[in-house]
This record gives sequence, C-alpha cells and structure tokens, in this order.
Amino acid sequence: MYKHILIATDGSDLAQKGLDQGLELAAKLGSKVTILTVTEPFPMMATASSAGWIANPKDIEIYNENQASQAQSVLKAAAETAAKHGVKAELKHIDDRWPAEAITEFSEKSDVDLIVMTSHGRRGIGRLLLGSQTSEVLTHTKTAILVVR
Repeated sequence: MYKHILIATDGSDLAQKGLDQGLELAAKLGSKVTILTVTEPFPMMATASSAGWIANPKDIEIYNENQASQAQSVLKAAAETAAKHGVKAELKHIDDRWPAEAITEFSEKSDVDLIVMTSHGRRGIGRLLLGSQTSEVLTHTKTAILVVR
C-alpha cells in the first residue's frame, strides 16, 4: 500500500508520537522509511532592533552550526526509535528551509507515498498567530498525509 513513508520530526514530544505511529505502520507494511528534520533559516527579521544590532556573518555561522547539531541529535534519537521498531530508516536533514516547503518538495522528488506529521490541532486565531507547518503541507502536497495528534 505505502512503499515509501516520510516521517517529519522536530524532536519534540508531540513529533515522537508521529514518529512512533509512522514506524509502526512501516514495520507492518514493510515500507521504506525516510525520517526528515528541517532547520529554518536565520531569522533575518530579528537582526535589527531599535538598539541598532545587526547580525554579522559569525552570528549566522554559529546559528547554523547550532541548528545542524540539533538536527543531528533529533535524527540520532529517531534512528534509535526506528531500531526499536525493527525498521531501517534513511535519515535526512534539510537546512535553511521552511519545514512545509522542504517536506513538500522532498516528498515530490523522492516518490513518497505517505507523509506522517503531527499537529497540535489549533484552530482559529491560535493557528493564524502560531502558524502550522502541517496545515501548509496539507494544502500544498499531492501526497497522502497521516496527521497524528
């Protein structure tokens, strides 16, 4: 049914629920699994304040190094979870991208049959203010999605 499952994670407790569900499904179906984490670009809107601070290249370099380190920690933990489920998973980190864009693009380029993501299930103004990467993927992908809450 699903030959290639993409599981998106940010390493949060909520994302762990999606990781577990996706891996359990993959184990039962014998599906190929890719576990993906995405790190966002340096927040350029925050680089200037009323005090006049502007980020320099070293600030951006440190930010990117910290993001890469965090991504590796997330993927290492995800690999351990996959092993517990008896699933061999490919690990993928996409940096300097917005998660919804990276997930959608990766799923289309990699012949993914199913995307597994989590959502807080916020509605109304809470969703508008906080944003929802899951909602954005839902509206922009042609791939089936399993949303876990």
